[in-house]
Amino acid sequence: MAEAAGAAARDPVAGPIQLATLPPLSLYVHLPWCLRKCPYCDFNSHELRGELQEAAYLAALVADLEAALPQLWGRRVGSVFFGGGTPSLFSPAGIERLLADVRARLPLLPGAEVTLEANPGTFERERFRAYRAAGVTRLSIGVQSFDDGALRALGRVHDAAQACAAVAEAAAAFDTFNLDLMYALPGQDLAALAADLDAALAFAPPHLSIYHLSLEPNTVFATRAPPGLPDDDLASDMLDLIAARTAAAGLQRYEVSAFARAGHRCAHNLNYWRFGDYLGLGAGAHSKLSFPDRILRQVRWREPAAYMRQAQQGRAVSGEHAVPVAELPFEFMLNALRLAEGFELPLLAERTGLDLRVVDEALAQALARGWLQREGPQLRPTPRGFDFLSDVQQLFLPPRVG
Repeated sequence: MAEAAGAAARDPVAGPIQLATLPPLSLYVHLPWCLRKCPYCDFNSHELRGELQEAAYLAALVADLEAALPQLWGRRVGSVFFGGGTPSLFSPAGIERLLADVRARLPLLPGAEVTLEANPGTFERERFRAYRAAGVTRLSIGVQSFDDGALRALGRVHDAAQACAAVAEAAAAFDTFNLDLMYALPGQDLAALAADLDAALAFAPPHLSIYHLSLEPNTVFATRAPPGLPDDDLASDMLDLIAARTAAAGLQRYEVSAFARAGHRCAHNLNYWRFGDYLGLGAGAHSKLSFPDRILRQVRWREPAAYMRQAQQGRAVSGEHAVPVAELPFEFMLNALRLAEGFELPLLAERTGLDLRVVDEALAQALARGWLQREGPQLRPTPRGFDFLSDVQQLFLPPRVG
């Protein structure tokens, strides 16, 4: 026993972590229903069949929050994100009531960012100003494309005209908003992508999120891939085009898939990427919560009816585990290295409770391969490292046993 204790003392990975301070805390609220499930979507979203169970679901969210409060005493929330699903199916009055219920139980920091995902359909667009009045400060619009053919191929329920109208309404109603665009779409070439970018940038969006269409497991596209998908070389050229066009329009690429004007970065996502904490409420929502001696991950019941039933009984969490100490370097790098500016090395120790020596070997390999660059305490991906980000992150995986 004494020998094992001595080994733990010598090995900076073997012993329990010790967090001197807890990281910032965000709140994620999952609203799981959509008008129609998109064939590429692997999120926990469910087609709305019948009337939206808004009142029952909001009550379950409040019960879920109250059951979680003992793990959060004394902490305040820096950002709130309503994701889905299609959160804009919920009424502005319901969102306002839920925000009031949250503030009554879990204080929000002054100026906390409150983001709501919305679709460009006419029904949702007519609610944008009411969401602003309800306390939402930032809208994220799932445009995906401004091309009618591409939207049909993606199974979206809106058309290009509705997308343009939604963006114009968001610009009029909100000081900051985000557009989601996808690329490497079925049949898309560089000219088609350029047209999509021109349409998006014409609105001078404060923030743009760009996503490569991928065939995720357990989706329709995974079993029936659409024809005409661009190959890897064309997709790479598309990303180069996106980087050039956004930079010319005054948008800085601050994260792998995020481009923003000064002062419009997404605070909620930045907290994820800096390995902050988040409480996830709602069907299938995930949480990461830090304590002085451990970092806990939780998941809620996935199916909405089961979630509502369990939450009302104080059992919204369907599973939880402490992150193994050996996996913390990889988990940290999986997030922090997505940022173009990288991070200061002391942040790794602060957010994981680990001795910095645990990453010495992997860090040396990444620097030697030209994937990372270091300036004093600042560590950031090189342009080559950004292109091979998954390879960089995998250097920090725990060693295999046996």
